[in-house]
Amino acid sequence: MPDYSSSSGELRGPDHGGPAGPMSGKKYRKHLEPLHAELVAMQEWVRATGAKVCIVFEGRDTAGKGGVIKAITARVSPRVFRVVALPAPTEREKSQMYLQRYIPHLPAAGEVVIFDRSWYNRAGIERVLGFCTEKQAHQFLEQVPTVERSMVESGIILLKYWLEISEEQQTLRLQSRIDDPRKIWKLSDMDLASYSRWYDYSRARDEMFRFTDTGWAPWYVVSTDDKKRGRLNVIEHLLGQVPYTPLERPRIELPKRQKAKDYRPPEQVLHWIPTPY
Repeated sequence: MPDYSSSSGELRGPDHGGPAGPMSGKKYRKHLEPLHAELVAMQEWVRATGAKVCIVFEGRDTAGKGGVIKAITARVSPRVFRVVALPAPTEREKSQMYLQRYIPHLPAAGEVVIFDRSWYNRAGIERVLGFCTEKQAHQFLEQVPTVERSMVESGIILLKYWLEISEEQQTLRLQSRIDDPRKIWKLSDMDLASYSRWYDYSRARDEMFRFTDTGWAPWYVVSTDDKKRGRLNVIEHLLGQVPYTPLERPRIELPKRQKAKDYRPPEQVLHWIPTPY
């Protein structure tokens, strides 16, 4: 795992500091295009071979989980790539074994399932905000490596990403959600509650890594202070973890269209929408 800063509660990887300044949109799109092509190649391999891929994204609020997932899924088929973002558990689900509600969403053959937050809610937000007891949190941390081993032994390629963000960037992004009417829907009471408990989250994250960073299901940590670089780094790494081989593409030619023969345009008045643009 990466080294820790002395007092900020932030994680620091081997390349802490990174390139100066945020990546430009033009440079980002230039790098993203070939990665999208590789994701399509991976998709076709998954579909053809019946591979099962499960990707977990965790991190503090505003770390950029949604943006990374959108970048991954922008050019692939929703019939292969499926995003799971479960709401708060129902009363019935609360009475079940904790992991039970996640199990039905795991990938079958030919699927890539992406969890936008996952069973690790118990190790993070539920623990910090008091939605579970300390005993329940520790039981989860002790049990989940065995469950993940079973997933991997069943043939699932399990990838777990933690998106790391600095205090300063989190403050900027939360303030942006407050100020920008396009983003206000992203802001919740829990976001504000968790913002004030930065170090409680740091301690919970550290213990989660200590228990669940295993040889069969390691945690991969990604700096996302620069959102664009973070997305590219995740996709590049993801492609390197799935042992896909691009399939040979058959030569495709468009067939000839039929002739109009007796077709006539309809006389019915249709409801075209206005064209102000």
